[in-house]
Amino acid sequence: MALLEVKELGISFGGLRAVDDFHMTIEPGELYGLIGPNGAGKTTVFNLLTGVYKPTDGYILLDGENITGKKTIEINQHGIARTFQNIRLFNELTVLDNVKVGLHNHHSYSTLTGILRLPKYYKVEKEMDERAMELLKVFDLDEEDAYKASNLPYGKQRKLEIARALATEPKLLLLDEPAAGMNPQETQELMNTIRFVRDEFHMTILLIEHDMKLVSGICEKLTVLNFGQILTEGETSEVLNDPKVITAYLGE
Repeated sequence: MALLEVKELGISFGGLRAVDDFHMTIEPGELYGLIGPNGAGKTTVFNLLTGVYKPTDGYILLDGENITGKKTIEINQHGIARTFQNIRLFNELTVLDNVKVGLHNHHSYSTLTGILRLPKYYKVEKEMDERAMELLKVFDLDEEDAYKASNLPYGKQRKLEIARALATEPKLLLLDEPAAGMNPQETQELMNTIRFVRDEFHMTILLIEHDMKLVSGICEKLTVLNFGQILTEGETSEVLNDPKVITAYLGE
């Protein structure tokens, strides 16, 4: 069974068809890319998949379950997590506490337990601290666990956002232009990190990206959007050599 199945997905804004008849099938463990020119509708697709927007038509199945039109928090609880093109961290919280925010999906206690500091509070907090540190070690952030998130270098903020998303224990991880603003060395490190996350966590990953070196280096399959419609899709090597892609995306 496919992990993600999207059929005939579409949305209109004031009569403008932003995404039309979008379809996608992603198998467990795949590393899939969604590319296209600026304004092609890529982030709109992510917003539809994560409940930021409700589709005008079509449906979304995650692991065989219909999640179409559900709220963002419900979709996250069902197993989709994401990062954003513009990093969204809790800047005044520590690196550790940013990851713990994601852990609350699976570790919780009542408000009363928290206020009264009952034994369960300390037990759950200890479990979350330990799990958060495990994730931070994966991204070489464990020595900066007490830093404010805003004090991390840009590339490490990107890694922290991915670590926080993984803390929700997703089935599918959506990465929205994770290499945006990175220098070549940081981009190479990010490629290694994404491969590691896929292999170590047995994670299925869908990413939007403009860096073609990153796309060609890690994505096994691609879908190309243009003006809200699918231009082409398939194996990465075939898609990147498609004349339609070269014309629409690379501007040649």
